[in-house]
Amino acid sequence: MLNCYHNVTLALTLKNIKIMNHSNQNTISPKFAVKLFEEMADGVFTLNEKGEITLWNPSMERITGYLHDEAIGKSCSLLNFDQCFGKSCPTGYSECGIFKYGAVDSKECVLRHKQGHDVHVLKSARLVKNGKGDVKGVVETVTDLTELHEARRKAEEATRRLGEKYKFHNLIGKSDSMQQVFSSIKMAAESEASILIQGESGTGKELVAGAIHYNSVRSDNPLITMNCSALSESLLESELFGHVKGSFTGAHRDRTGRFEEAEGGTIFLDEISEISPYIQVKLLRVLQEREIERVGESKKRKINIRIITATNKDLFTQVRKGNFRDDLYYRLKVFPIHIPPLRKRKKDIPILTSHFINIQNKKTNKKIHGITHQAMRILMDYSWPGNVRELENAIEHAFVLCNVDQLDIADLPIEIRHLEEYPDEISMPLPVKSEHSVSRKKLTREILIDLLDECGWNKAEVARSAGVSRTAIWKYMKKWDIPLKKKSL
Repeated sequence: MLNCYHNVTLALTLKNIKIMNHSNQNTISPKFAVKLFEEMADGVFTLNEKGEITLWNPSMERITGYLHDEAIGKSCSLLNFDQCFGKSCPTGYSECGIFKYGAVDSKECVLRHKQGHDVHVLKSARLVKNGKGDVKGVVETVTDLTELHEARRKAEEATRRLGEKYKFHNLIGKSDSMQQVFSSIKMAAESEASILIQGESGTGKELVAGAIHYNSVRSDNPLITMNCSALSESLLESELFGHVKGSFTGAHRDRTGRFEEAEGGTIFLDEISEISPYIQVKLLRVLQEREIERVGESKKRKINIRIITATNKDLFTQVRKGNFRDDLYYRLKVFPIHIPPLRKRKKDIPILTSHFINIQNKKTNKKIHGITHQAMRILMDYSWPGNVRELENAIEHAFVLCNVDQLDIADLPIEIRHLEEYPDEISMPLPVKSEHSVSRKKLTREILIDLLDECGWNKAEVARSAGVSRTAIWKYMKKWDIPLKKKSL
């Protein structure tokens, strides 16, 4: 192979390669130059004045699939680059743009592998001339971008999936209250107003924030999420505003904050009620001036972001108690959205259950077709303190236990199903007739009706008298077919 390197192009490209050895300047020997050429990670090939390939290093073999002997003497059209100076490869060597421009620097393009697939590469090229200025050939380098391209593809796919997560179809609900939420999301997405999302834990506040962002004009820019209750005041300040090197112990370098990372997009601040008075003041300035200062510097930096906040507390009550600034509150809640708890939209439980069953089928490769009527009744009767998140977790729990084609009562978490089976007679403490005597009788349909009469059909009072939860009373009434009102008897 070495014989093919002894040509004028090799001499022109390698004779002036030099290294520094302390204070002496030594020319690399031809043998060592060839070794360097062969060991280079980037592909390198040369063309003579006729446009024929004269050099082809091992990296070119790896990148293109063409062996040295298959490439030597061929035209670079062998590689079928998709772009050469902004157009496809010319049919004739003399037409190549390298002669007009003299060089091409770091051009990202695609070449065709010997096996027929595309390879993403970064290409550079230079004309090689002799001392008289006559063109003797071209030297080109090719950097394999396959791994980088795959990383980009995965990042784009992750971004696409993130956008999918926040599409409207992931906000499930047919109830009137959820239809109002959907309407509010659409209106919020069409505006630039600050949004305050209020709702209990597990109702889907982050999904609502994401739906607003990904259906707005800012959707191509970042959505940055920050939980304000997760960090101390000083760490939260650094996370949000960034810091400069040396501003505090451990600040070894400058750091960009979340506000700057969200440039052009949206920042979602969850648990906003938990921020300290100091952070409240700084956030108010961001909303008023649309600028921030990194911790440890006085330079003002303009930002173009939209702010969406959320809380599971009644923020107005926090204002009245003096725990939250009223001026900041009114800045944040320009357009408020309230997400109802699951117990107030039980009409949505069947469709949510079906949605989560479909998700778990995909995750587990099971083929569960639904849920039994009895198990659905338990889900409908439960109060769902953890809201939609608790329902999702309950379905995932059920999938672990279920080995048939339908979820049943026994598959549900114990805290949900602990009252699903009631014997006709259950021992319960009955009302205290005097402060000195307590009688314990078996709770039956007749005794429960008597209790309802005594308590004026107030279910909460009946529950206290019977020593059970109000939910249990509702369940007994449903089981024993007791009407909700006395006049129905």
